[in-house]
Amino acid sequence: MTSPTNTPAGWYADPQGTPNQLRWWDGAQWTAHTHAGRPGQPPPQQAAPPNPNPGKVQHQVQQQAQVGPAAGGGGTLFTEPVLVVNQKAKLIELTNEYSVFDQHGRTIGSVVQVGQSVLKKVARFVTSLDQFMTHQLEIRDANGQPHLVLTRPAKFVKSKVMVTRPDGQPVGEIVQQNVFGKINFGIHVNGQQVGAIKAENWRAWNFAIVDHTDTEVARITKTWEGLAKTMFTTADNYVLQIHRQLPDPLLSLVIATALTVDTALKQDSRGFG
Repeated sequence: MTSPTNTPAGWYADPQGTPNQLRWWDGAQWTAHTHAGRPGQPPPQQAAPPNPNPGKVQHQVQQQAQVGPAAGGGGTLFTEPVLVVNQKAKLIELTNEYSVFDQHGRTIGSVVQVGQSVLKKVARFVTSLDQFMTHQLEIRDANGQPHLVLTRPAKFVKSKVMVTRPDGQPVGEIVQQNVFGKINFGIHVNGQQVGAIKAENWRAWNFAIVDHTDTEVARITKTWEGLAKTMFTTADNYVLQIHRQLPDPLLSLVIATALTVDTALKQDSRGFG
């Protein structure tokens, strides 16, 4: 699996010869990320999703989450001080999909569930056993390039989410610490806890993210989409506010946390969690 080093990053015909499959070339090497498709026909996820009404996102940030305008930001997932994470509304949720915007309503990324077989989708449709299934999501930039991979193994009582780079390099883990009361998650790197995610109420809608000194470095606020949408669709929407520039890998794990909260916890409210 080799390719000229001057080949730009993108989706190309799988060099392993798998028919009708594209594989992501990151500009230096082939990765494990694949999509159904043909050469010259980019997968649907690669196209940048349309921007919503910027005023609607700004209302979500400033009025619903009570987050004031924040200075700075370089227009990417890892440089913006405020990220708006909105799940695609569906009557029946078979695949988790999210759009990620900056505080002004510009699309800067997405989160897409990958690796789901037809059998797993059928099981999600006819049962409420999501927590007993392994879930994997990719955090992608606005061009569809993966930056982080989140894997939540099948759980019974407590969740654990493993975060890696697209090439498989470990970043850290997010581990559920308790079952009853206000849910807390530990943020771990190389076996050491470097932070925590603390629910502020028993419904686990709002979370404070703290570092190893128990100082708040970020906050996740769930925003209300209205009674009809909340009752009849699966959409969950959050605003992530990062209070200051964070070093990696803590920054990557904080960003992953905004997606982990829904996958590891809220999703299980339909089952036994």
